[in-house]
Amino acid sequence: MSEMLFRDDAYMREAVGVVTGHTPEGGIVVDRSIFYPTGGGQPGDSGRIGWNGRDMQIATAVKGEGDDIVLVPAVPMALPAVGTQITQEIDWERRHRHMRVHTAMHLLSVVLPLPVTGGQIGAEKGRLDFAMPEPPEDKQAVEDALNELIDRDLVVWESSITDEELDAKPGLVKTMSVQPPRGAGKVRLVAIGEGEEQIDLQPCGGTHVARTAEIGRIRLGKVENKGKQNRRVHIYLD
Repeated sequence: MSEMLFRDDAYMREAVGVVTGHTPEGGIVVDRSIFYPTGGGQPGDSGRIGWNGRDMQIATAVKGEGDDIVLVPAVPMALPAVGTQITQEIDWERRHRHMRVHTAMHLLSVVLPLPVTGGQIGAEKGRLDFAMPEPPEDKQAVEDALNELIDRDLVVWESSITDEELDAKPGLVKTMSVQPPRGAGKVRLVAIGEGEEQIDLQPCGGTHVARTAEIGRIRLGKVENKGKQNRRVHIYLD
């Protein structure tokens, strides 16, 4: 099981860890990771690791067996041996853009309060698929509402809920295609706003900015027809 350091602090850029195994594909299993592994529509982090005067570029991180996190080298090369202590450094600019886009997508689900059927996060843009029979009548109004929420500079924070509590509150789950992981006893929740200002609360395992103003201005892109009852809405970092 790899300790998920990005869950404790999404702003952590460097950390040490120990190699606990290798995968048949040439990946490196670590005991603790600041690299977010691909999942929930968010790409895995890239960056580098170092050990004993050597350096390796990491193309991405993925989930391994159980709760293991596997670092994937950018090019095949000799791997650090099991038991080796390594330094980890993520591509911070790319990660931070993922955090901005991911948080903006939560806000988009507030502006368009419809069931979410899919989504994808990138470093420049993101998209959400909604169960939406007809496209929004006024795209500019959607963009304005999204940026108004961003400008309110609401705090983004996390808590947790038990599996049983989540079962009793199914409305917290907005995504129809990806269900929150269960079985560990606790499900991570991400909230936007506090008290009377809270506007969103939903299960999520991704990384987010600390306040909405950090997202910056968002531009609404095209709205695509992806089926009789489905619309894909694109957003861009301006």
